[in-house]
Amino acid sequence: MEMQADPLAFSLDPRLEADTQHLLDLPLCRLLLMRDARWPWLILVPRRAGIVELFDLAEGDRSSLLTETTQVARALSRASAPEKINVGALGNVVRQFHLHIVARSSGDPNWPKPVWGFESAIPYPPGADEALVRSVLEGLA
Repeated sequence: MEMQADPLAFSLDPRLEADTQHLLDLPLCRLLLMRDARWPWLILVPRRAGIVELFDLAEGDRSSLLTETTQVARALSRASAPEKINVGALGNVVRQFHLHIVARSSGDPNWPKPVWGFESAIPYPPGADEALVRSVLEGLA
């Protein structure tokens, strides 16, 4: 049985709020930039309350999530020219359903291993994220 969540009750997990910058609200998801300059790293969070697993989303929302994931991944790829775009849904620390979209290239920190749990985040220097953000947002326009 699919959960029918009240979108008006949506709130972002405090850990995601602390670790990210809000970029834009798409029709379904909130688009976030991870505050870690080591990788071009975006996160999509469906604006639905109580969603923990992909199967908690209504069928139409799952379809919208795939569309938005494709659009964001394509925009990130154009903005950063990586060798690979990684898309992953974990939830061991933050239970609220969210999708990581990370641009990876050989030679980046921890290549080819995962980005999660690797040392500490390195904040963007002031203004250093602006070109990436502008390019991603233009790619979504």
